[in-house]
Amino acid sequence: MFEYTSIDQYHLALTQGKISCTDVVHHYLAEIEKCKHLNAFVHVFAEEAIQKAAALDKGRTSGNTTGKLHGVVIAIKDVICYKDHPLTAASGILKNFTSLYSATAVEKFLQEEAIIIGVCNCDEFAMGSANENSVYGNVLNAMDETRVPGGSSGGSAVAVQAGLCMISLGSDTGGSVRQPADFCGIVGLKPTYGRISRYGLIAYASSFDQIGIFANSVDDASKVLEIVAGADEYDSTVSPKPVDKYSASLNENKKFRFAYFKETLENPSLDTEIADGINKLFEEIKSEGHEVTALSFEYLDYIVPAYYILTTAEASSNLSRYDGVRYGYRSVKPSTDLTEFYKHNRSEGFGKEVKRRIMLGTFVLSTGYYDAYFTKAQKVRRKLVEKTQLVFNEFDFILMPTSPSVAFKIGEKTNDPIAMYLADIYTVFANLTGIPGISLPLFKHSNGMPFGIQLMAKQFNELSLLQASHQLMELKK
Repeated sequence: MFEYTSIDQYHLALTQGKISCTDVVHHYLAEIEKCKHLNAFVHVFAEEAIQKAAALDKGRTSGNTTGKLHGVVIAIKDVICYKDHPLTAASGILKNFTSLYSATAVEKFLQEEAIIIGVCNCDEFAMGSANENSVYGNVLNAMDETRVPGGSSGGSAVAVQAGLCMISLGSDTGGSVRQPADFCGIVGLKPTYGRISRYGLIAYASSFDQIGIFANSVDDASKVLEIVAGADEYDSTVSPKPVDKYSASLNENKKFRFAYFKETLENPSLDTEIADGINKLFEEIKSEGHEVTALSFEYLDYIVPAYYILTTAEASSNLSRYDGVRYGYRSVKPSTDLTEFYKHNRSEGFGKEVKRRIMLGTFVLSTGYYDAYFTKAQKVRRKLVEKTQLVFNEFDFILMPTSPSVAFKIGEKTNDPIAMYLADIYTVFANLTGIPGISLPLFKHSNGMPFGIQLMAKQFNELSLLQASHQLMELKK
């Protein structure tokens, strides 16, 4: 029976002839079928994956040069374009839509001979923290099926957690990669804004969105980042900065300066076991010769309000294109004019949470409220960026909990959107400031569920972020 450990070990087994890509694809298809009840996948490309695997096997055994992701089985979130494949953003408004082109990240995967096995479930238009807002229904946490996997990239997280693929891609607008990774006990990396091209990523909030990576190890995440990062002529916001050889430098044993904000660990919403685990980790880090310093951060209470004002405003603008005219859902109700036609399509096509955020965004952008909300939120964002730059003048990293709790029960927060939004208190910081963040699965709660810690670095310092992450993972082995 095939057991996946890492990309390197998998490639070694292929080279030694111990296994084939075809064997591996059949293994994952069987696992996906066995775990169908978890609802992690919304589309599985079984026949296509088998054909691709067979072609890769034939090329490899003929002595052809192999790609860096040769035969690596990958799943993508249902907001990332894959040409001639279904793309719905887990929404009724995009029912039966087929993508006309592939995202740059997907193209880079295909160029390196990866096998895309399917599309993963998510919260509708990536709006949610529990994967309970999907037109396809809830995703279940494989460690405890009564609990959520986190959101919005819950399906992508569970696909890796449950061994249904090797690597998956998600998107992170306010923690949608790091929080599900935390709830599922895997590694979740959100790179710097602009490190990975957003071309082919369905927009939720354009100045926040970033494609992120789910993996079982820091090493695998670093290998994938090397491939998908970098300049792209189709995305004006992507950085032209050169991409480091992240995976080649992971084992460098450096001493780092870590900072943490006292307010994050003293917050009343934080589970006491999570706080205790993190405080003990600080002592272990110090014993390894690193510096850990407590700082005061006076803006913590402003982070979530600023984030939701700005992201809902951008969502209101971005989602205005979904009107049922050119593609997607079209209501059968008769309409007397164009406005009514739009209203029927959007009211029936969008789910409750998406409509809530569109209305919030429209409100904060409206005349009389723009300066009171949107302009002030932009000022808060500017303050956060300035404060963060000052911190990184003195320290290498910021340590923070990923979530105030472990994975909560399905339905527990469904009727309290404010409680759901406040659960993003630790993750939205990195999106507001555009810095990279990673969630590392280091701990286990007394209730049996995993939790981790979040590590953040200054912009485009993914190399040091991954090196420090590797050290922390080794420390807790």
